Amino acid sequence: MVWIVVLGALILAGAALLAGGAQRAIVFPAMRAMSWNPAEAGWDYQDVFLAVDGQTTHGWFIPAPQSRGVLLYSHGNGGNISGRMGGIAIWRGLGFDVLIYDYGGYGNSTGKPSEKRCYQDIRACWRWLVEEQGIPSERIVLFGRSLGGAVAADLAADVTPGAVILESTFTSAVSLGKEAFPFLPVSLLLRHRFDTASKIARLTAPVLVVHSPDDDVVPYHHGRALFEQAPEPKTFLEIGGSHNDGYAETGERYVQSLRSFLDPLFPGE
Repeated sequence: MVWIVVLGALILAGAALLAGGAQRAIVFPAMRAMSWNPAEAGWDYQDVFLAVDGQTTHGWFIPAPQSRGVLLYSHGNGGNISGRMGGIAIWRGLGFDVLIYDYGGYGNSTGKPSEKRCYQDIRACWRWLVEEQGIPSERIVLFGRSLGGAVAADLAADVTPGAVILESTFTSAVSLGKEAFPFLPVSLLLRHRFDTASKIARLTAPVLVVHSPDDDVVPYHHGRALFEQAPEPKTFLEIGGSHNDGYAETGERYVQSLRSFLDPLFPGE
């Protein structure tokens, strides 16, 4: 009887946590302080400020020395763009300009994060690239890691980029939440759904799904499920290592696998 009472208390406490204002802090552990900028790596860059629903979305446009395309980079739910130097360096080395941006409430982007705001942020970046900079959509790669993969997939379902790369991404936030909190009615409480699986079948560009069996945050079966539901042409890349550092732990094999996927699609000059 005591254990029933304790379990009931835990369920109520968890439900209150998910239903209350703490939900945003759990889903979006945003960081405001910027710890680095591209000039510190000796890279030219442009600050990009975009109007989004009365707020401002900030990003960096970082050109590559010999560009063969542009990468629109959607990062995970932690930190902000100033913690992504390693990832940016890989893409510049592969010959891609990088537009990396922060969701509302992260870094220098104003407002508060939400699922809706994330989708607005990436669409503002897409419009800036295609409409203001005149970059053909087929020269753009949509790349998202973790939560960023869900954001990238939402845009990719409505536009035609040159390629889509989803790395360490979940099928949906609800599915992930149910696995993490099986004793809670997550599907009823979670406001930020991020249903990647419902959108991936609508993608028309070549898709690369990247995931590690050792992922300690988003289980490997999420990546496999997304790959199975993705339309052709599609490729699956199995990396090693943890959720946040798998790409770095995989090292050169990760980079060469990206190159093999992208070279036929973006041959360069």
